[in-house]
Amino acid sequence: MTISEQIPNGGVAFRRRGEGATAVVFVHGFLDDQSVWDTVIDELTTAGIETIQLDLAGLGERAGASGPFTYDQLAAEVGAVVDGVGKPFVIVGQSMGAPIAELVATARPERALGLVLLTPVPLAGTRLPDDVVEPFRSLGADAAAQRGVRRQLSVALSDADLDRLVSVGLRVRPEVVGALVDCWNAGLDDAPEPSRYAGPVLIVRGSHDGFVTEDLVATAVSPRFASAQTLVIERAGHWPHVEQPAALAAQLDGFLTEHATGADDNTAADVRPQGWTNAFASKSADAFGEAFADDVVLEASVLTRPVEGRDQVMRVMGTASGIYESLVFTQEASAGRRSYLEWEATAFGGMVLRGVTVLTKDADGRIVRAAIHHRPLGAALRFSAELGERLTEIADHFYDDGGLEAGGR
Repeated sequence: MTISEQIPNGGVAFRRRGEGATAVVFVHGFLDDQSVWDTVIDELTTAGIETIQLDLAGLGERAGASGPFTYDQLAAEVGAVVDGVGKPFVIVGQSMGAPIAELVATARPERALGLVLLTPVPLAGTRLPDDVVEPFRSLGADAAAQRGVRRQLSVALSDADLDRLVSVGLRVRPEVVGALVDCWNAGLDDAPEPSRYAGPVLIVRGSHDGFVTEDLVATAVSPRFASAQTLVIERAGHWPHVEQPAALAAQLDGFLTEHATGADDNTAADVRPQGWTNAFASKSADAFGEAFADDVVLEASVLTRPVEGRDQVMRVMGTASGIYESLVFTQEASAGRRSYLEWEATAFGGMVLRGVTVLTKDADGRIVRAAIHHRPLGAALRFSAELGERLTEIADHFYDDGGLEAGGR
């Protein structure tokens, strides 16, 4: 069932489809509207998700909206929708929508489970010279020119799809077309390098996209992310979501299954799934690493002294998550940049452990300090000894089997 809603006092309407603990937010690109995602959403098979679609200001049903048509303003409006939905989310942005999606995810690291960039223009802009970009500025109200650009940058648009996209683009006022071109061509003045988004990233391009080329992605998009996966949709140009919707949906399903589902299994109703909890669900060292700052410090009652540095901490946490037979986060609280998670777990054939994890984050949302308190003491010491057996190269950080001396003896 599709439900239409509007952000109170914000004027931004959006559509919700499906039910689930995780939202998948779709941000369309230049001259398009939210309807370009309909077929992809129809093809998705991932359970437990709700999809969100909206029109950007100046486009679609919001063709009459006023500016400014800047990345900051557009991201603020999409962010207001995400906050209104109030769920952990994966955000998908196409072309001009990709930088907007990155800004929304970066501003909400606690709830942003993943970022998908489809035929993305760089956040810093394409920086095309005036003679190249001027034809794009002149597309407003010119059906023949819009049809020509669409046809040039695609390989599998049907005549019906081409007609529909042109009709959507003709609704955009000429002055808005020019402002949006200036937005994606100039980009964000202070675009951070590398990206401040530390979660999982999927970058998708069309095999025959003559605008967002393999070279552009390799030089100006993927290097900005620490752990981005890049893939190609065959027989697609700049609009794979329209040209090859089933192929794109299959890739999205894989990404959602890996990064946005399964979290409910290890979080109670009052605990929001987030990077930390999802990493325990996946039992992946890499998943932990995506949440950490480079200088992260891990303290724990199972350690004889802190473990320091992203690589070392992610190895310890990945190994620890593999020892647990079950783990559920039962309560959550936060104060400023510090959050507190209570948890219950089992290991070693049903031995019960309980504890509290305290996470401290920097201004970019990355964890700079994690303090994990285990109880009871006997179970904690056994857990420490097991870690020492599995991580022999840093065994002196753990207690031995007797529980009184540091591992490494």
